[in-house]
Amino acid sequence: MIVIDTEYVDLATPTGPMRTHIVRPAAPGRYPGVLLFSEIFQVTAPIHRTALQLAGHGYVVAVPEVYHEYEPAGTVLKYDQAGSDRGNALKTTKPVQAYDDDASAALEYLAGRSDCNGRLGVMGICMGGHLAFRAAMNPGVLGAVCFYATDIHKGGLGEGMKDNSMARAGEIKGELLMVWGRQDPHIPTEGRMKVLERLNEVGTRLNWHEVNGAHAFLRDEGVRYDPDLARSMFGLALDLFHRTIAVGA
Repeated sequence: MIVIDTEYVDLATPTGPMRTHIVRPAAPGRYPGVLLFSEIFQVTAPIHRTALQLAGHGYVVAVPEVYHEYEPAGTVLKYDQAGSDRGNALKTTKPVQAYDDDASAALEYLAGRSDCNGRLGVMGICMGGHLAFRAAMNPGVLGAVCFYATDIHKGGLGEGMKDNSMARAGEIKGELLMVWGRQDPHIPTEGRMKVLERLNEVGTRLNWHEVNGAHAFLRDEGVRYDPDLARSMFGLALDLFHRTIAVGA
């Protein structure tokens, strides 16, 4: 499917305008919407290519710049130590409520687009996986995919590093896919098991996959990229979206 990938909108949020990149099918029609959350580096080339893949399967994809309050519109942090330091610093500077407000604004925008049929999913990678987990608490989200979501197990997102994601996990009513790398030092076995136990406790409609991969195995840049794992796990994400938001669309 041919996609259009040159659009962006600046969405109003309580903390200022949020640059949001839009990738969509070129063919006329109304499609399901997917809100895609990036890593701490914002909308990098690998994140953009992920959005292109999703759109190519028949989704309108919105990718917000998660640090819009702190960086000029269009800022992309580099995959180096300086970029990592900046991204990690902002991750625990921004209040959790601001992340939630951003998600609500983006979901509302997607649902209101003339080329979106109102059926919504969310997906995120690394910190974005945690943001997708929280966005899935919105009642309109029918499917959610979280790739190696950081900090859920220790409540380390946002200002003060005291998020309530585990406590609110029961608010996720759509189908959820959690994907983890067993060789990921950011989410050790003990941490993954805490998340799994909580999701089972609240009766989440859960798909859980652990693979022999490192953190960032999905990112098609750098030494940790694993193309075989990326292909198979991205396929599971597509399966979930096709099942939850594309069927009957």
